[in-house]
Amino acid sequence: MSIPKTYQPAEVEDKWYQRWQEQGFFSSKPNPRKPAYSVVIPPPNVTGVLHMGHMLNNTIQDVLVRRARMQGKEACWVPGTDHASIATEAKVVQMLKERGIEKKDLSREDFLKYAWEWKEKYGGIILEQLKKLGASCDWSRTRFTMEPDLTEAVLRVFVDLYRKGLIYRGIRMVNWDPQGRTALSDEEVIPKDTMAKMYHLRYPVMGREGEFITVATSRPETIMADVAVAVNPNDERYTHLHGAKVQIPLLGREIPVILDEYVSIDFGTGALKVTPAHDLNDYELGLKHNLPVIDILDDSGFLNEKAVLYVGQDRFAARRTIVKDLDEAGLVVKVEEYASIVQTSERTGAVIEPRLSMQWFLKMADMAGPALEVVEDDRVKLHPAKFKNMYRVWMENVRDWCISRQLWWGQRIPAYYLPDGTFVVALSDEEALQLAREQSGNESLQISDLRQDEDVLDTWFSSWLWPISVFDGFKDPDNADVNYYYPTDDLVTAPEILFFWVARMIMAGLEYRKDVPFRNVYLTGIVRDAQGRKMSKSLGNSPDPLDLIAQYGADGVRTGMLFSSPAGNDLLFDIKLVEQGRNFTNKLWNAFRLTQGWEVDAALPFAGERAAEWFQAKLQATLTELDEHFAKFRMSDALMTIYKLVWDDFCSVYLEMIKPAYQAPIDAETLRRTTGFFEQLLKLLHPFMPFITEEIWHHLAERGPKDYLCVAPWPKQQPVANGAELLSRMEKALDIVGGVRTIRNQKGLGPNKALTLAAKTDDAQLLQDYDGIIRKLASLTEISVVDAAPAAAVGFVSGGAEFFVPMEGQIDLGAEKERLTKELEYAQGFRKSVLQKLSNEKFVQNAKPELVDKERQKLADAEAKISALEQSLAAL
Repeated sequence: MSIPKTYQPAEVEDKWYQRWQEQGFFSSKPNPRKPAYSVVIPPPNVTGVLHMGHMLNNTIQDVLVRRARMQGKEACWVPGTDHASIATEAKVVQMLKERGIEKKDLSREDFLKYAWEWKEKYGGIILEQLKKLGASCDWSRTRFTMEPDLTEAVLRVFVDLYRKGLIYRGIRMVNWDPQGRTALSDEEVIPKDTMAKMYHLRYPVMGREGEFITVATSRPETIMADVAVAVNPNDERYTHLHGAKVQIPLLGREIPVILDEYVSIDFGTGALKVTPAHDLNDYELGLKHNLPVIDILDDSGFLNEKAVLYVGQDRFAARRTIVKDLDEAGLVVKVEEYASIVQTSERTGAVIEPRLSMQWFLKMADMAGPALEVVEDDRVKLHPAKFKNMYRVWMENVRDWCISRQLWWGQRIPAYYLPDGTFVVALSDEEALQLAREQSGNESLQISDLRQDEDVLDTWFSSWLWPISVFDGFKDPDNADVNYYYPTDDLVTAPEILFFWVARMIMAGLEYRKDVPFRNVYLTGIVRDAQGRKMSKSLGNSPDPLDLIAQYGADGVRTGMLFSSPAGNDLLFDIKLVEQGRNFTNKLWNAFRLTQGWEVDAALPFAGERAAEWFQAKLQATLTELDEHFAKFRMSDALMTIYKLVWDDFCSVYLEMIKPAYQAPIDAETLRRTTGFFEQLLKLLHPFMPFITEEIWHHLAERGPKDYLCVAPWPKQQPVANGAELLSRMEKALDIVGGVRTIRNQKGLGPNKALTLAAKTDDAQLLQDYDGIIRKLASLTEISVVDAAPAAAVGFVSGGAEFFVPMEGQIDLGAEKERLTKELEYAQGFRKSVLQKLSNEKFVQNAKPELVDKERQKLADAEAKISALEQSLAAL
């Protein structure tokens, strides 16, 4: 098999992904002979396309799944998509507008036909894109949150929780999205910093000509919904207005002045306009004082007939108009700008409107307790653990979940209204009719007499069941899949959905399986640009992931994303990281081509034994470190550990140790050992870089039809006898090499310039054992042991021993003497400062012992350096 000179990702990636799928390596079935390892994908919206956050999240999942598969576990990664009620309905409405069709002109059934048409055309794009990344999902298990079985699961849970008394219907103040025209949960609301204006307005006091009370508001367009002005009963400024009435500016309607200690005397004017329909706190105040509620906004944020003025205007347009009219009427005292926070819809970006609305709610308090307990006692571990505090605060302050949405795309709420306005909750029309007849006592009722609730359930009400529903755990609670794969092992997701997805899945798991849905939750950071901004299409700062893959290869992008992405911390994306990832793939390919280009001479003796012993010890030590990183979900650290092992230890050191001379052959045993090491390295790299490693794996040796790296066994730890000593001795030898290379760089001597090395050491055995390696790596013709520094030599200290490189005929001795003198003066000054510190009795007595020891070590090092420099100068 010919080996291309350069690695071509585009040719390799599609080939191997197709073969992995043809071999069925990603497919998984319950196997009692193997431990299960299962992961459910955080289902991306069907509206979605691959972005940088998906790249990071799914790369991490794939690393975990591929490693588990190689460890001999029955690895199952379940993919799927979320129907994303609000986002998808908005996309379909936009599509219809482009065709000249308005949603309001369609029946529900006709609209849903268009929605399903859109989903079938665009809904699977992101899953196909994930294949380009190398995601090893079991695609035969792909699920969709609105497919029939998962919809049935959602409705079963709704009916069950309603019958348990946990779901109720009621009028509450909710977050209203005027653009999406639906209620939102608190978690779907995004606060954004903004500059706002505070308007100080005059409300005329009734019966007192020329007297006003000044009220400050940021929303003058809502004054037509005012039902009172509240003041603190202890505020002496307004004692004379107790029991008085005032007029709403421009409108002229009379409203009372009410007294309540809720009003802060020190804030603003001390007078608060009370608008129960458009502010949560005002609503609570209205309930307390039995005030009427006047809702002046329709569901699109336009003023309705109840406003009397500015009817039909958008709320923000009305604000501009009313401020102008108030100012002309002399009713504006002043306008102040201030920093504020505006609440916006996560999906549409529209400014949220607090609104009283009849909605369905799920009681959360009783379910939150057990879900908090399993995180507190680490039955579900959060990585990093710092998110425990955030989770605790959320769960201890949980509110009832508004689960209804005023949309057509989604699971329709299974509540049926009788002609008298009462309702029943049922799984089917037949069951609803039976319950309705029983409830009303009217046996002549027909299904046509019942009206099903128009609303659908919040998208999260389906995705909170995901780890159970993907294994059909509601359809058949005792089926083989759910019993084998549940609870899943690891969940990889973003911190911003820790509460309204992760916490709710934990609640559902405890409620319906009496067990947690996963053991570990790895919380990724946000991918940001170099300026710290979140990557987004609107900012134009987010590269297209598929373009990156096309340019740098999937392996380059995967490793680039993981080079600097510790759990829970944001990743400052820099294209240089991806370039580094691509360079790593090239380094690996070139190392492979180098070893394959060597000619073998079977008659040669085994020359690389010492190098092989060292690298085997290094490999085993790295395995121990690597397993610890994976156990603690330190994914970036795991990658960097392998990266250094491959680039530094294997390519830059080991291969240089055993590389034969130009056009000279290598002995068979050294090459066999080297190939074995390469195979082990490919196994360690495969979860991170699946494509290039599989390609090299099949080039390295003849493979059987099922002998793929994708399913090769993960390297096992096999302790090396005297491993620590082997590493320590080689480290000393390599430090000597480094000393010689430093001198070459300082003196401008090329790597091939023949030099000799003299050593003044008590460990001559080290030089004897590693003579060949040191001479080869440092390009030395000879290493000798001496009692004193040779003439005209430059020295360095390594491991307490002194080494000298004779320089006669190599350099300008006068310039070298000047340089060494300056270096000696600096070292003497440093020694003096350390001695002063150690002669300070307070420091020696009060400092931590390890700090004192550190200073003493500095002194010893300085003195050794001074001695070596003095000898070098004497030699010159």
